[in-house]
Amino acid sequence: MTQPQATRDLGTHEVSNQPEFRTSCDYWADDLPLREAALAAGARGDHLARSGARLGGSDMQEAAADARRDLPRLKLFDRGGRRLDEVAFHPGYHQVMQAGLEEGYAAVAWDGQPGGHATHAALVYMQMQLEPGAGCPMTMTYAAVPALRHDPALFDQWAPKLASGLYDPATRPIWEKQGATLGMAMTEKQGGSDVRANTTRAVRDGDQYRLTGHKWFCSAPMCDGFLTLAQAEGGLTCFLVPRWLEGDRNGIRLQRLKDKLGNQANASSEIEYHNALAYRLGEEGAGVRTIIEMVHHTRLDTAIAPAALMRAALAEAHHWVSHRNAFQRRLIDQPLMRTVLADLALDWEGALAVAMYLARAFDRDDDASRALARIGVALAKYLSNKRCISVVGEAMEVLGGMGYVEDTPMPMYYREAPLNSIWEGSGNVICLDILRTLAREPRAAEALDLVLDGARGQDRRYDAALADHRARWPAIPPEAEARWFAESLASLMTTAALMETAPAAVVDGFVTSRIAAQRGFAPGAIAGLDTDTILGRLA
Repeated sequence: MTQPQATRDLGTHEVSNQPEFRTSCDYWADDLPLREAALAAGARGDHLARSGARLGGSDMQEAAADARRDLPRLKLFDRGGRRLDEVAFHPGYHQVMQAGLEEGYAAVAWDGQPGGHATHAALVYMQMQLEPGAGCPMTMTYAAVPALRHDPALFDQWAPKLASGLYDPATRPIWEKQGATLGMAMTEKQGGSDVRANTTRAVRDGDQYRLTGHKWFCSAPMCDGFLTLAQAEGGLTCFLVPRWLEGDRNGIRLQRLKDKLGNQANASSEIEYHNALAYRLGEEGAGVRTIIEMVHHTRLDTAIAPAALMRAALAEAHHWVSHRNAFQRRLIDQPLMRTVLADLALDWEGALAVAMYLARAFDRDDDASRALARIGVALAKYLSNKRCISVVGEAMEVLGGMGYVEDTPMPMYYREAPLNSIWEGSGNVICLDILRTLAREPRAAEALDLVLDGARGQDRRYDAALADHRARWPAIPPEAEARWFAESLASLMTTAALMETAPAAVVDGFVTSRIAAQRGFAPGAIAGLDTDTILGRLA
């Protein structure tokens, strides 16, 4: 059936020069740099082609918009005063969750087939453009699987449900479900990133434990369980806390939903444990060492997410300038606009290339690849998220006043832009972690050097910048220089990744502006970019 056109003649004026909003897209077919980087990393193209078409469809776009408009609601009690401790979501949220899990967001990395983590990373990239809030519980579910290997019995019970590719939001115990999700609850008021300051107590109860305490931040409270940290007799310990018990609710009390800047479709919460039943994961006193595998895998997602947000914002900006005129010319034909957009696109291309490069390391089972994944994902998370904020802000400005109103997705992207820099370790925490990793794990430095040295000989400016970096920091730098050091190292690693898959115009532009520093303060303050090639990859 043909849809009637919206009325353009409003009596006082006729609506013109207003681009039609995009109501659907294909996240795979429309994104050449993604296809190049993902396939080079070993991702499964046929799988991603199907997922890109599904996730970008108009029905999914509408469901995601509904999930953001009708936000999660806390249901603490039923009308008789009995505790529920539940969250109600708009059906659109469940639709997005179902599609993401069915497409393999949490499962594809664990099915034993080649390219699982690379395919996962590409799915994260697509999902974060559709609806970032739904990505949180799916990322936690994906990342929990390796942590569960610390206990074979828990792994056998939970991992098949987490990696099932099925979505079941029903309120019932895990053994009655075919699919499950798993969240995380670590942060407490007094400690924040310093989880060793946690005060939640764990008391042995036969083969299990009972937890009492608070958690200032619980990632997704309607998950079927949570990995959490608590102080047991032997020290800080990791536990799995199931959400639902046989015929009862576990002692997990929701206190409030967080009123966050962004990520609003995700019901992040503050919780308390009231004698909650928990299963120990790993040895007593080894809590951080046990849960670090989950954190490590979530960092892969926080490294690819900024590339997704940059891509989404730049796609909106490019669509706008391609269909709007100003000063008697299309905006896309104006040289300054082309330079600004091309400059911004370099950050997107770099973030995408390096994240997919590292996803390939996650898929390999050798010591060098594991070491590269450990150090590389921290570097990429730090740099790409710092750049994401300015890229999305500039893309919003391209739309002028229209970009600042909620009729467009630009405010949502802007609110999301800082999140992944904060989540799973804010900037200072990540930079200090980089220093510790290089100091304690010589293989990490060796693996990174192999990447950096492998790119030598392709651009003399890169070679000079690498030599300058090593001369400036022949050893681990002092803490006060950690950010400078991390930015330099991450920029070099990103260049090496781009050299593998991106065309010469992109590599040259990145080296010119990010490595050789021939650029002013603001995006677009640069000369000599091959804007035709760069913007042709954004279209």
